[in-house]
Amino acid sequence: MNSKSHITLSDIAKKLNVSKVTVSKALRGHPDISKETTKRVKKTAEELGYTPNFAARNLSSRKSNTIGVVVPKIAHFFFSAIIESVYDTAFVNNYDIALTVSQENAERERKHVETLLAMGVDGIVVSVSQQTKDKAIFEKVLDRGVPLVFMDRVMEIKGTSHVTVDDRGGAFNATEQAIKNGYRRIAHFGGYKEINIGKNRYAGFADAMKQYGVPIDPELVIYGGFGESYGYEGFMKLYHKGKLPEFIFTVTYPVALGVYAAVAEVGMKIPDDIDIICFGNSNISRFIKPEMSFVNQQTELIGKTAIELVLEHIRDSDEFKPKHVQIPTELVLRETCVKNKRVDAPVSF
Repeated sequence: MNSKSHITLSDIAKKLNVSKVTVSKALRGHPDISKETTKRVKKTAEELGYTPNFAARNLSSRKSNTIGVVVPKIAHFFFSAIIESVYDTAFVNNYDIALTVSQENAERERKHVETLLAMGVDGIVVSVSQQTKDKAIFEKVLDRGVPLVFMDRVMEIKGTSHVTVDDRGGAFNATEQAIKNGYRRIAHFGGYKEINIGKNRYAGFADAMKQYGVPIDPELVIYGGFGESYGYEGFMKLYHKGKLPEFIFTVTYPVALGVYAAVAEVGMKIPDDIDIICFGNSNISRFIKPEMSFVNQQTELIGKTAIELVLEHIRDSDEFKPKHVQIPTELVLRETCVKNKRVDAPVSF
């Protein structure tokens, strides 16, 4: 018999005295094949050292059973949690994931999408970089007839599905909590306003300020990015200008971590000297003191929904209509943004 590195479906079929089609279906868990036969086939395949020839399978079926995924980062909890959910959901649906990371760079993102198209993936899921403005590469995906789903950070392109959270509502709730605690000089560290999460989280912040009659100081609205360095630099900018707020609402958890570092560096304390709340959470949050209050985004559900949408599109490409799914957020209060600091300051309800 062939060496283990060249074991084929025919080898397994001959060993078990069944057809090649039976072996193929059994290895794919097809319902036409009995559980007993499927078990025998898989056991024999393992004993013989069979490895699927994906290239041959792709040529015969014209499908790769692979979904391409592009995310901006994987170092932080938000995207790492989404990626775990993406892999789990794809796995139970007999799909593989080809993961790429743009590192917040639009050109890398474009090249990754080109590579995924060249690989012949069946669909693509993207969370765009903070630099992304050009839609051309995504329009190319659609021109090729490849299903495309955006998650969290999206581009408005006809024919694509979106999975987002309630950015505006979550930001409103966080800002409202600060106002009800008596804060008036409220800063917003808003990332990039060109990206949907930056735009919508600012809108929620502005909605709450307007509803409660609290003026927005333009100097306390800081844009610049979604990572730690922007939180640090934003705080230091206000500190050196002598324009410190009473309270900061940050667009992401990493931005808030940057604020924590800057506050400690100048000898101030959270929440005594300056209070804070953020959009998003992290698996390290319990180790940060004081533990920060946050807007929970249900990261696992984002990844799961994005994969389910792209699979639905793949399986029903002729009838599928793009969907925009918005996942609810939840305000989670920990050790910041919980004490009424200014009981003398009336709030309009």
